[in-house]
Amino acid sequence: MRLTQWTDYSLRVLMYCAAIPAGREAPVTITEIAQAHGISRSHLTKIVMDLAAHGLLETTRGRGGGLRLLRPAEEIRLGDVVRLGERDLVLVECFDPEINQCQLTGHCGLQATLGRALDAFMQVLDQTALADLIAPRSTTGAPAGIQPLHWLPPRRAGSAGPADPSAGACADPGTSAAA
Repeated sequence: MRLTQWTDYSLRVLMYCAAIPAGREAPVTITEIAQAHGISRSHLTKIVMDLAAHGLLETTRGRGGGLRLLRPAEEIRLGDVVRLGERDLVLVECFDPEINQCQLTGHCGLQATLGRALDAFMQVLDQTALADLIAPRSTTGAPAGIQPLHWLPPRRAGSAGPADPSAGACADPGTSAAA
């Protein structure tokens, strides 16, 4: 099973908003997130609007505008976010009786096995809050006991150099840019 890019980016937007230090006055902007993750600004705009429509983000237009979590990160469950982005959790044909053409239906344990696996997957996500994914912060705003992440420029496919030096990707400070 693979999550869609929509769900991946939705989770990134929410995590980015949740990770902002409490003392920061300015809201997060779509441009800021797009540059940090090397994602198209126009694509993120659609995702942000969807998250706002589902009550996860508050958006403000104009100068000084941006986005903030509408609810505390402790109340946002990953299972809910994944269900918003993954509108089709039909892992195999036999999960959907309207399209099922499998001749093994009723004689095969695949549907039940994959169903249990999907239920277990979603149960873990339902038990995990957005706040659980964000490193605890010290009083200075730095992650407590965790080395800070450094932003590295994203790489173009097949290239050793950065695609855009102003955009960044998150990396462990213990790894080199060549890794």
